This record gives sequence, C-alpha cells and structure tokens, in this order.
Amino acid sequence: MAPLPIEEQITYIKKGLSELIREEDLRERLRQAAAKGEPLRVKAGFDPTAPDLHLGHTVLLRKMKHFQDMGHQVIFLIGDMTGLIGDPTGRNITRPPMTRELIAENAETYKAQVFKILDPERTVVDFNSRWLEPLRFEEMIRLCSKYTVARLLERDDFAKRYRENTPISVHELLYPLAQGYDSVCLRCDVEMGGNDQKFNLLVGRELQRDWGQPPQIVATVPLLEGLDGVEKMSKSKGNYVGIAESAAVMVKKLMSIPDELMPRYWELLTDRSLASIAAMKNSHPREAKLELAETIVQDFHGQAAAREACQEWLRVVSQGQVPSDIEEFSLDGSLRIDKALVHSGLAQSGADAQRKVKSGAVEVDGARISDFVTLAAPGRYIVRVGKGWRRVVLRNGA
Repeated sequence: MAPLPIEEQITYIKKGLSELIREEDLRERLRQAAAKGEPLRVKAGFDPTAPDLHLGHTVLLRKMKHFQDMGHQVIFLIGDMTGLIGDPTGRNITRPPMTRELIAENAETYKAQVFKILDPERTVVDFNSRWLEPLRFEEMIRLCSKYTVARLLERDDFAKRYRENTPISVHELLYPLAQGYDSVCLRCDVEMGGNDQKFNLLVGRELQRDWGQPPQIVATVPLLEGLDGVEKMSKSKGNYVGIAESAAVMVKKLMSIPDELMPRYWELLTDRSLASIAAMKNSHPREAKLELAETIVQDFHGQAAAREACQEWLRVVSQGQVPSDIEEFSLDGSLRIDKALVHSGLAQSGADAQRKVKSGAVEVDGARISDFVTLAAPGRYIVRVGKGWRRVVLRNGA
C-alpha cells in the first residue's frame, strides 16, 4: 500500500479502537516520520501462556496489520520473561507460575500462527528475555524506584484485591514495570493492547520519559465477546474460536453466535468499512452470518476452504444430511441407547441421556426414538442429538 495522507492514516488507525492516547501526539509523530522517511515502531506484546491463539487475539493482530499496511514497523513481542511472572490483569488470584519449557513451546506455536495475519517479511519477532534476563539486581532496583507502590495499587484489579484482603504477590507488582521497560528497550512510538492493558501501557509512557525518550502513543482495542455474546472470548470459558482449528469447526462455531453480535465481529475481525457493515443490517441474518464466517475463516484457511466449510454447514443444518467429518466411536457388545449417548459424548451423564431420549431429541439412522432401544446387531449406527452427530460402531452384537 502506498503511504496514505496523515489524516487518512489517523482515520484508518482509529477504526475499531477503544482509545487513542493521544491523537494529537500520533498526528505529530506521523508528520515527523514522513519528514524523516522513517516508519513508526509499533509494538504489541503477547505472553505465551497458552499454545493457541483465538479470534480475540486477532483483534489486536489485525490492528497491527493496519499499521503495517501503511508502511510502519511492527514488532510482535513474545513475553517469554513476563510470562514467567504471569499477567495479573483481570485476575482475582495470583497466577500459578509457568515453566520455561512450556513457555518456549507455546512461543513457537505463536510464531507460526501470527503470520496468518501479519506479513512475515515486514514483522519483527522479538523476545523480552533479550533485555530482561540480563538485568542485574542493581538495575532492577533502579527500575523499581521509578514507580511507587501507591501508583501500582491504582490498578483496578490490584485495588480490588487489596480492598478484599486478597493476597497480591510482590512479583505481580513487577509486571507493569517489566512491560513498560519493554517499550524503553524497543524505543516504541506506539504500543497496542487490549483496553484492560491501559494501565500497563501508560506505565510504558512514564518510563520512557524517565529514560529521556518521547512517550509512546497508547492504542487500545476492545475485548472481543465470545460465542455466548457475554463473557470475553477465552479458551478457559469454552466460548472461543481458535485460529488453528479446522475451517469446518471455525464456521460451525461462528454460525452459533447471537445475531446481535454480528456487527461487532464485522468491525473487529474484518476490514469492512463501517458504512458497508451498517448496510448489512437489512440482510437476512443467516446469509449475513454465513458471509461473516466465510470472510473470517478465509484469513486462516484460504477462500476455497472457507467456502467449502460454509457449504458443508448449510448441507448439514439446512438439509439434515450427515456431516462428512462425523466422529466415530467403536463399542463392544449390545448397548442401550442412553448408554451409547454417554459413551459417544452426546450426553454428559446417564440422567442427561435419559432426558434427551424421553424428550424425543434423539435420532438413530434418521428415525426419531422416544424409548430406550438397544443397539444389538453389529454394524454402524448414525446417532444424532440436536446438532451433534456420531457414528457408533458395534463390533460384537448380542
């Protein structure tokens, strides 16, 4: 992309942001960059505390790509040292420490996944262990002297835990300082993060001033709601769409989001303009959602795979056909249907299975059942409960 005029860059950058601190500073920094012919240095940090990234992470990655599209330098910072501390943001308890081995494994998966969005030839991947690990104790003391405990306790999560007499470990207080020091060492012009990271990003501004650097511009993005439309997207809450999941799984999950969540997903997970998103309000919800699913999934699996996954979803859901990727369970001996549901994962317990049978929610080979039939003859049975399908294989009958 050719360099855009500064005001167009500002408009492009602001799309989907929660907050920009300060817009006038960014405008001036862009002017200076254009005059010098030097790109801005834009950083976002990710602690590798889990092996997989989900769509919630890509809100920030997509915004980084926007800077990248405009010719600026993007730094994808892997927090292999801050990961050892554990980000206390939004937590009511101290995060259990992670091992270096697990962090290293997760970091490798991150590097493979982020390039589904970012241009690998124009992305700097760095690790904050490069400067945090060599810090001597004396240097750590000097870093800690830059901030007071009272200021650190202004953070909402720390303040809440302090009021409730919930323990706060000393190492957690170091997290904002370590993240801020990252910005000093990288001489960042812009740091991006979720809006729950605002405090940490502002610490970076203050530390840069202490080191005689121009304070970085802070750009925060919203936290993406998960599939339930309520809680933020999180693997631990089970309301996530992983970017390493198959196209079929991603489409299936995206088609389950509430209709009212679609405009937000369009804005935060695609490059569509706000005007075109607004125009979709008159579209049929299912058609709009299918288009949304295809648009998102093609970023990670390509257009052909995304379209095929959408067509498969339509075939299964609209026409009631058996999915092509149906999961198969092999069982020995005859089995009553409620027990088969539990063994194949279509019911959580025997009581749950019995409720589903009694309510008429269970089909065997296309026929709805309402009593507790026994699968006795060897062979393959197609069992369906709602949108869940299984192929149950009986190896030995009665």
